[in-house]
Amino acid sequence: MRFRFLLVSVGSTLAFSALIANLYNLQIDDGTRYAAKAASQDRERGLLEAKRGAIYFTDRNGNRIPAVMNRDYPVVFAVPKEIEDPDAAAQIISKILGLEFIEVKQKLSKHGDSYELLALKVADITAKEVRDANISGIYVTEENFRFYPFQSLAAHVLGFMSPSADDEHPKGRYGIELAFDNELSGISGIADGDRTVAPKHGEDIFLTIDRNIQAHAEDILAKLVEDHGASGGTVIIENPKTGAILTLANAPTFDPNHYGDAPVAYFLNPAVQAIYEPGSVMKTITMAAGIDSGKITPNTTYVDTGSVTLNGKKISNAEGKVYGKITMKEVIEHSVNTGAAFAAKQIGSDLFYEYLEAFGFSRVTRIGLPGEVRGQLASLDERRREVSLATASFGQGIAVTPLQLIAAIGALANDGILMRPRIIASDPEEKVGRPVSPEAAHEVVQMMVNAVDKAKVAAIPSYTVAGKTGTAQVPDFKRGGYTGAFIHTYVGFAPASAPRFIILVKLDKPTNAPLAAQTVVPAFRELAQFLLNYYAIPPDNLPSHEQNP
Repeated sequence: MRFRFLLVSVGSTLAFSALIANLYNLQIDDGTRYAAKAASQDRERGLLEAKRGAIYFTDRNGNRIPAVMNRDYPVVFAVPKEIEDPDAAAQIISKILGLEFIEVKQKLSKHGDSYELLALKVADITAKEVRDANISGIYVTEENFRFYPFQSLAAHVLGFMSPSADDEHPKGRYGIELAFDNELSGISGIADGDRTVAPKHGEDIFLTIDRNIQAHAEDILAKLVEDHGASGGTVIIENPKTGAILTLANAPTFDPNHYGDAPVAYFLNPAVQAIYEPGSVMKTITMAAGIDSGKITPNTTYVDTGSVTLNGKKISNAEGKVYGKITMKEVIEHSVNTGAAFAAKQIGSDLFYEYLEAFGFSRVTRIGLPGEVRGQLASLDERRREVSLATASFGQGIAVTPLQLIAAIGALANDGILMRPRIIASDPEEKVGRPVSPEAAHEVVQMMVNAVDKAKVAAIPSYTVAGKTGTAQVPDFKRGGYTGAFIHTYVGFAPASAPRFIILVKLDKPTNAPLAAQTVVPAFRELAQFLLNYYAIPPDNLPSHEQNP
C-alpha cells in the first residue's frame, strides 16, 4: 500500500512538474513569439486601430442625426503570384470594375507579387460579380471607410478623408474632418510583447447644423443657381442671439463619398475661404456707425443730385436715379449710393474704419472651420481717399467673407452685440463685443423693416421682416476697374421685433437677372417662411382687430 501511495505521489509530482515546465515554456521561453503572433492577429483584425469618431447634425428638438459614420465597404485586390493567365483575368476583371485593361494587366502580371489593390469601396453588386467570376488570385474583402449618408449635404462643412501623395493613411481633408482630425482619429492601441494597450477611440463631434434646414436651403440654392445661370452661391442661416450656425451651404458642391469625381476647386468653402465686395448690404453698417457716433440720425436730410465726384471718380446711384432731398431712412429704403457716401463723410475715414473693425471685418470669426480668411479693408486703411471712403460706405472697394457679413448684421439683430459664429454644438456662446449701442441697432433695424415694407418682395404677412439687398459689381483683377458681372446678396431676419434667425443668400454672377430683388430676395422669403413654420414662431405683426378681437 505504501509503495502504491509513493508511486502515485511521485507520478503526480512528475506530471505536475512537467505541466509547470510546459507553462514556463509557453509563458516565458515562447511568450515573446506567441505575444507577437497575437499582436499580429490583433492588427489584422483591426483590434488595435482606433475607431474614428462620428459627426452629427442636430435638429430643433436636440436630436442627433449621423452625418458622418464608419462603414465596411467591399475592396477588390489581387495576389498576382496566384494568377495563371494575367491576360485573361485582366479581360474579365477590368470589365467588371470599369477599369482600363492595360492598367489591370500590368498589376496582374507582377509575378511573385503578393498584393495589388484593384478597387476600393465597390458596390455590393460589383463585389458579387467579382466573386461569381471565381478568378484564381482575385479576392474581395471588406475594409472600414468613412460614409456620408446624406451624400452632398453640408459637404463643405463636413469635408472628407483621403490619403495623400506622401502618406497612404487616410486623413481628414477640408471641413470638420480636417479641423478636428486629431479628436476624431483617436489613438491606436499598442502591442508590446505580452502587454497590449487598448486603442482610444476618436471623439464624436456634434454640429449646430440642422439637417432639415440645411436640406431645404440647399434645394433652394441649387434651383436659384440653375434658374439664373449663376456660377455659384452661398446660403448661411444663423441664430443671431447665440451665434449658432444652422445652415452653411455652397454651390457648386460635391459628394464626399466620391470626392474624386469633383474638381478640386469645389472643395474650398466660399462662405469662409473667399472674400467679395458685398455691395449695398454694407449701407446698414454705415448707418449704424453714423447713428451710434452721433454724426447722423435716421431723419438727417441730404440733397441728392444723382451723382458725386470724388478724387476724379464719379459715383452715381443705381439706374442714374435722382432723389432730391431725402432722409437717411430713405437712403436705406431706396438704396441711394450718394446718400451712403454722405453718411460716411459725416463719420470720417478714421472713425468709419474703427467701426468696420468693431464689426469684425478685419479679423477671422474663429468659427473653427479650416482656411478661414479675414476681410480686406486695405483700400480704406491705406489711402484715406474720399472716394475710397465713399465706395466703402456702399460695399465696393472693400471685401468680406459671407460669414463675416452675416455675423456683423446679426449684431444689429442682437441689440448691437456681436456674437462669435459657432458650428460646434458644445462650444459656449461668446460675445465678441458691442460695435454699436442697442438704440443705434434698433434704429437701423427699423430702417431695414421700412425698406422691406416699401419694396414688399421680402415681406411676409403678419410678421415684421428686416432686410437689405446688395448688387455689387465684380472687380476686374487683370485690367483694373470692374467687369460686367454682378454678385447679388440679401441679408434679412425675422421676426424683427425678436429675431429668431438671420439669413444670408448670395448668388454669384447670374446671367439673366440684373438686380438682387429678382433673385436672392424671393429665395430669402421662401427660406424665412419655412423657418417661421418650422419653429412655429408666432406672428408679431397682426392687424389690430386680430390682436384685440
